[in-house]
Amino acid sequence: MTRREAREAAFCLVFEKSFKGDDSGETLLANATEARELKINEFGKGLFEGTVERFEELDSYIDEALISWKKDRVSRVAYAAMRLCTYELLYSEIDSEIAINEAIELIKKFDSPEAASYANGVLATVNKKIKTVKE
Repeated sequence: MTRREAREAAFCLVFEKSFKGDDSGETLLANATEARELKINEFGKGLFEGTVERFEELDSYIDEALISWKKDRVSRVAYAAMRLCTYELLYSEIDSEIAINEAIELIKKFDSPEAASYANGVLATVNKKIKTVKE
């Protein structure tokens, strides 16, 4: 499984979690791998679990960057991808440009070019904020 495939599997789980707020990440992951035979490697599991554990923190970065928009105007697909990307920007060693590009590709695949374009701007703002905080 490639990192892109693992990231996509993690993204699908993060998206699903947005509908099943009461389910723990562990339960969701177990059900997905058992019932749907979802294939996910350790990299993907780590992304999913790390993202779910930090929803509030990630959401604060994203919500602050939503210029002239409210969270409920952003599709759940785009928001899930932005959560995953924000987690990678904060907690992984991956290059920020790669993390953002991967998120945009997920949004293009599962949402629309317009959503991807908007998310790109939001993630660029999030990235600037994170770089400022880390310095």
